[in-house]
Amino acid sequence: MKKPELNRAFLIVMQYAKDHIDKKLDHLFRNEYAKVIAILTKRYGVSHIEDIEDVVQETFVKAMKVWGYKSVPDHPTAWLLKVAGNGMIDVLRRQRKTSTDAEVTGEESPEKEVDTLLKNEISDSQLKMIFACCDPKLSEEYQLILSLKLIGGFSNKELSEALLKKEETIAKGFTRAKKKFKDTVQFVKVPAEMGLQSRLFVVLRVIYLLFSEGYATTIGSQILKRDICFEAMRLALLLRENDYCRHPNLEALIALMCFHVSRFDARIDERGELVSLDHHDRSLYNQDLIQIGLRHLRNSQSKAIKPNNYLFEAAVSYEHCAAKTFTETNWEAILKLYDLHVQSQPSPMAKLNRIVAVQKVQGPKIALAELEVLTKEYDYEKVGLFYAIKAGILGEMNHSAHHAVLRSAISLTENELQKQHLEKKMK
Repeated sequence: MKKPELNRAFLIVMQYAKDHIDKKLDHLFRNEYAKVIAILTKRYGVSHIEDIEDVVQETFVKAMKVWGYKSVPDHPTAWLLKVAGNGMIDVLRRQRKTSTDAEVTGEESPEKEVDTLLKNEISDSQLKMIFACCDPKLSEEYQLILSLKLIGGFSNKELSEALLKKEETIAKGFTRAKKKFKDTVQFVKVPAEMGLQSRLFVVLRVIYLLFSEGYATTIGSQILKRDICFEAMRLALLLRENDYCRHPNLEALIALMCFHVSRFDARIDERGELVSLDHHDRSLYNQDLIQIGLRHLRNSQSKAIKPNNYLFEAAVSYEHCAAKTFTETNWEAILKLYDLHVQSQPSPMAKLNRIVAVQKVQGPKIALAELEVLTKEYDYEKVGLFYAIKAGILGEMNHSAHHAVLRSAISLTENELQKQHLEKKMK
């Protein structure tokens, strides 16, 4: 299959997986892709990254055809790795190349045995792949795009939402990043102490964006993908096992994830619909996870380290977890945290989320005035959250423009549950 045809076929398969297949298969098509890419890159080297990507995509097209008629195999990773590994051997033979570090042979092992052998290799390979993608020879933008495409399985649309960039910019950036990656990074390995620490902050941002996409999915019919959130947590906890990675930023990120995960069961009702924060059944909050998160939050509060955005976000999330009811939420404390956040590390999304706290503490008129000031500072034209927040403010004021702004929020929202939630507010 020629490359343009393969890419189109793969995109169709992935979109079909998102739109039509069950959650189990959706999970497989995102997470298994990352695993197989990581393992094959470790085995065959970064110089073959484009061949590996093509072979893995072709493997998933085959999987969709086979699994469409048969059930998903008991050991899907082993099935995918065997097919993709054999595909790479064929590619190397056609190119008349050999690979001294190749570990895949033509011999077949029982899939159960292969799956068992892979467990440690998967964790090891995925972490090594993230650290390789975060090589300082690459720009931070390239590091993020490579990591989230190859390890997170992000689409261009998801990446454009996460990085606030146009889809065509992401697509071009990925092509350039792969070339730079292939030309400058030779081996997939966790660097030594100093190299590891120098890459840690970008690795943490990769994990943060991975978790964020799972917690508030940008496109598709699910608002919450628990498996992606748990994968991000697993990677963060694996990092914590290394003494050189035990940084206050990592502790704060783990705390943030714990607080968010503790609210999973309250976010979706029995009909599968999104429940807004003001209607959460707080008896469903996982108190054990909140306490674990609180311990990590305390660990992150080091006088020697400047407070980071994970710390501020974790502290805000804790305030929501700690409030017994929505009306008891300490919005004054939340506003102070946002004030500190934007003073320390200003960002368009932090400033936008701060407006909600301003509305609760100082009223809708002041919130609207501050929101208008932000529009002169940042371009929120394609950001659905901006219009949703503005619509909430205008709704409280009974403003005539409320419905028009809400329609803008709906038109920019590609997640079906979030869209339905906003549409209810039109009534």
